[in-house]
Amino acid sequence: MSAEPRVGCAVDTDGRITFDLPTTSADGRQLLLRLRPAKGRPEQSLHVLDLEPVEDGRSRAVLSMQPLLEEGRWDVYLLHGPGGERQRLRPGLRDLRALVDGRLRDRPSPLAVRIPYVTKDGHLAVRAWLRPAHAEVDGIDVTDRSITVGARLHGASLGAGAAVRLRLRGRDGAVHPLDPQVASDGRTFSFTVDHAELAAATDTGGGVWDVFVQPAPEAPLIRAARLLDDVADRKEVFVYPPVTVADAVVRPYYTVDNDLSVEVRRTGSTLAR
Repeated sequence: MSAEPRVGCAVDTDGRITFDLPTTSADGRQLLLRLRPAKGRPEQSLHVLDLEPVEDGRSRAVLSMQPLLEEGRWDVYLLHGPGGERQRLRPGLRDLRALVDGRLRDRPSPLAVRIPYVTKDGHLAVRAWLRPAHAEVDGIDVTDRSITVGARLHGASLGAGAAVRLRLRGRDGAVHPLDPQVASDGRTFSFTVDHAELAAATDTGGGVWDVFVQPAPEAPLIRAARLLDDVADRKEVFVYPPVTVADAVVRPYYTVDNDLSVEVRRTGSTLAR
């Protein structure tokens, strides 16, 4: 098989992705997007795009907003004919400018986000999120005493009795409730996590608190995350300072899914991954 070809891509403000390949013929070729399965599991979700010839001898495929992609990581392949051999693709130019200010636009429900990115082994993939509603983190301010988070809700509004709930991962699923400060639009809000209070609510082994918003007392929980820009993996990029309080170290961080969590670890233990 020939060397892995490069494919350029561009994303518009609606989330549509256009793929361009520098190939002289699109006859019988297609692009295949494969939802990466969990380790040891068979693949289940495939999405095939037709390649059409365009000017300058290139071939183009368009991923529209329908059907919606399942949440996860979608690897991109060149498919040599229906049922033919798959070939991984290297990234060319990625035009993600339309995503940079995505947090400034109101989003309907369900929230569907796609970000093309480069995998650790240098191939093109698409990171997708699909959520009924979403709380987009806008800013995080860490001081010696507290963490203050600003956010905006998409696909829902904050009503009477709205709350931010930090839920302890695993174990007994303890919940640490907080009262949000809600703006007049009913969607923009902020909340503050007191380091000492959260450390006291965490058992001696430490733990990770996942951040959720509950728009009303009986409403489903909505995960707080940062999804509406051009960063597919922000965990190692947006790193916040740990703060020591008594015998604990507290720090906010983004998970591998770009969700917001707060870790409490006892002095001398290892940071969460």
